[in-house]
Amino acid sequence: MAGHSKWAQIKRKKGVTDAKRGQLFTKLGREIAVAVRSGGPKPEENSALRLAVERARASNMPNANIQRAIDRASGGADGSQLEEIRYEAYGPGGAALLIDSLTDNRNRTVSEVRAALTRAGTSIAESGAVAWLFEQKGVIAVDVDEQLDPDDIMLAAIDGGAEDVDVEEGLVEVITAPADLESARSAVEEAGAPIASAEVVMRATNTVPVDTDQAGKLMRLIDSLEDLDDVQRVFTNADFPDAALVEA
Repeated sequence: MAGHSKWAQIKRKKGVTDAKRGQLFTKLGREIAVAVRSGGPKPEENSALRLAVERARASNMPNANIQRAIDRASGGADGSQLEEIRYEAYGPGGAALLIDSLTDNRNRTVSEVRAALTRAGTSIAESGAVAWLFEQKGVIAVDVDEQLDPDDIMLAAIDGGAEDVDVEEGLVEVITAPADLESARSAVEEAGAPIASAEVVMRATNTVPVDTDQAGKLMRLIDSLEDLDDVQRVFTNADFPDAALVEA
């Protein structure tokens, strides 16, 4: 299983504390605002907004908050000053990191990202240093139990345009081209499988194994980066050991 998938599993197991929920909703609201700015306020006509809204709903963001974010951005109040910036770095064990941010203050963001990396004993890499290790893909995660046949999910996903399906104990991961994410998601849902998450991500083309000690350090670094207000998401090509799932 890819590093992204194991990290996603760990994050779901950890859950979201009340203290971080407000920060998460703020980040999701920013993502919605930028999507509205780039493609308009109607989800049915704006695939980026549709995905942002689905991510918000999957994170239990109230519908009223979602609509408020859309309305504010439609009026020009939100999103217009936000800049999308991607930072690249190496983490513990030589794992590559892509750090996606949305910010209205580039200097503040780079300073905070640098500080988090410095505390972990690393630094920002040159542009292009690790980005080539990733590709943009749609990823659908389905948590399965004895009531669901993974083969049925796999067949439905392939019929919906999936490029690949990875079946692990308790989890089915569907990989698609970004443009096929929604059709594959609909096919999986129609097969009766509950969607744990569906999003466009930067997926590692090759993973780097890290030992348990390095995995712990890397997870703490990713947590510290994601705790920054301006950082939206962090992707890694680390292949976490199974022990990391247990200890997280």
